[in-house]
Amino acid sequence: MKIGIPKEIKNHEYRVGATPGMVRALVEAGHCVVVQSNAGLAVGFSDEEYELAGGQIALSAEEVYLSEMIIKVKEPQESEFSLLKEGQILFCYLHLAPDPYQTEQLIKKKVIAIAYETVTDAHGRLPLLIPMSEIAGRIAVQVGANYLQMNQGGKGLLLGGVPGVLGARVVIIGGGIVGTEAARMALGLGARVVILDKDLHRLRQLDALFGPALRTLYSSSHHIDEMIAHADLLIGSVLLPGKKAPKLITETMIERMGEGSVFVDVAIDQGGCSETSRPTTHDDPIYKWNGVIHYCVTNMPGAVAKISTMALTNATMDYVLLLANHGWKRALLNHKGLRDGLNVALGNVTNASVAYDLNYEYVVPESVC
Repeated sequence: MKIGIPKEIKNHEYRVGATPGMVRALVEAGHCVVVQSNAGLAVGFSDEEYELAGGQIALSAEEVYLSEMIIKVKEPQESEFSLLKEGQILFCYLHLAPDPYQTEQLIKKKVIAIAYETVTDAHGRLPLLIPMSEIAGRIAVQVGANYLQMNQGGKGLLLGGVPGVLGARVVIIGGGIVGTEAARMALGLGARVVILDKDLHRLRQLDALFGPALRTLYSSSHHIDEMIAHADLLIGSVLLPGKKAPKLITETMIERMGEGSVFVDVAIDQGGCSETSRPTTHDDPIYKWNGVIHYCVTNMPGAVAKISTMALTNATMDYVLLLANHGWKRALLNHKGLRDGLNVALGNVTNASVAYDLNYEYVVPESVC
């Protein structure tokens, strides 16, 4: 199979879909890999390294997109839609539910769009989303601590305080991977942390993991409202796989936060979990709503692109080889978890959550394989 690795063009997106190590593995398996020139340069992978791994260097995106399968990190940008071909495999993060325009374009192009974020494993986990969620949860605390500084427009708080002075109050909505890693970082810095989730079993796990330093609370609108009113740093880490994030945080709740408080919405890739959230970029990462700083960057892990690239490709390697070695139809029929990643195929919406949220007819994946 001919596989293309384009250079990412989203705002401040420096990650790359394949490392030289992945290229070598694909070439050794008998495949042809075309890498766009300088695709990995920002994270330390030169064209020469890709060539030594057996890859071919292309000078243009147009040449890369002639491939049968495209391996990316982020969803196609406006200028890339025209490069897609009918029947072409597109394997990357898509986040279609809050993005009707992208969904429409992928349907029109009749591509085979497999989303990293909805691929599952044997335990129902999201193995290709987990590494980026781990990173995003940790970044959320870093950026939150930064914007709490008065020179950044914040309250003038140090997250962990100092002896004799209490640390900042951190409230985390959602106890999944993002919430867990955010709690780990915030507790490590000495903050006072509360995490809310509806899953009591998960709350028990978090309680056992972190001990009495972490306060856990059942997630209800009453408890969310109560906790947000006292939060210095609020982190939204809500996830319903494939679906738009629920708006658990209302305008009224945000209004109750004090001037210079910070809200980091990690759920923004799926539309955000607050009525006040709107996507931002690394170039222009924040805005204020009622005095509350909002950080809603849609590709947070791109800020630490070297670590992110290695963590992501560690997770995607086996799935890429599966698709390349067996073709998309056989690979999806034989691997339920990979089949769960199929969002759009040959003009059909094959993910139930995306179909429901965007009002498309749902077509079962098996019927197009």
